[in-house]
Amino acid sequence: QVLLVESGGGSVQAGASLRLSCSSSSSTFSADAMGWLRQAPGKEREFVAALSWNGGSTYYPDSVKGRFIISRDNAKKTVYLQMNRLKPEDTAVYYCAEGTIPDYNDNWAYWGQGTQVTVSS
Repeated sequence: QVLLVESGGGSVQAGASLRLSCSSSSSTFSADAMGWLRQAPGKEREFVAALSWNGGSTYYPDSVKGRFIISRDNAKKTVYLQMNRLKPEDTAVYYCAEGTIPDYNDNWAYWGQGTQVTVSS
């Protein structure tokens, strides 16, 4: 069983930055794609970022492009999400996900428990 553990969430003012981390117990981490998705209250889960196994390809929706950066450290089995210039609409529970290929939807093999990010205006 693969365990993904997120950390780094919190409450910040608009314009601030946060960095989320996600540690994986997967034995195939270095060969897997990693992603971040989020879900705001009353809304469907939304794709935020994804990264190929070697970090060579990244994927972002327009809503976060230029503000968020996904990265990984395969030696530490950890993926990061650097979130800059945060906006109130970024408020959500952020989930880390792991799978064989990057996916814009919910087609990931493993999920973390989520970490809350709250951005106030």
